[in-house]
Amino acid sequence: MKLFTMIFLSVFLGKSCSGQSQKDRKDTVLEYTANTRGFFRKITIQNQMISISKNRNDTGIEEKIKLSDANWKELVGYFESIKLDSLPILKSPTEKRFSDGAAIANLKVIYKNKTYETAAFDHGYPPIAIKKLVDKINSFAKKNNEN
Repeated sequence: MKLFTMIFLSVFLGKSCSGQSQKDRKDTVLEYTANTRGFFRKITIQNQMISISKNRNDTGIEEKIKLSDANWKELVGYFESIKLDSLPILKSPTEKRFSDGAAIANLKVIYKNKTYETAAFDHGYPPIAIKKLVDKINSFAKKNNEN
């Protein structure tokens, strides 16, 4: 009887944690921005939807796309591998943005009603800890520019 109770509780608690995790992912917002004097890109991802804006005045979203299940799963995997508390202290591997060699980029994550934000880094050269996530986010904008 104790064994049955333990199995039941394990399955029940595991499912409720999984449900909460999915809700947390739906409420999570990833916002990547990159800009210079002549270039602006803002990519916002929430609940399997991606919004891409090339207008710094926030007068509207230019493109809105639903991510495929495969892309969403890959993005969630990259997101789950990063330590949100470490975002503000990540160091940029390059400093091209100081001499107009690269756009200034930033990643902001809103997760469980708390905002985590990186220091500025070079667009195209993110800190190693978030490289896969940032590269995946930027790949959506690149695919859209090809259409």
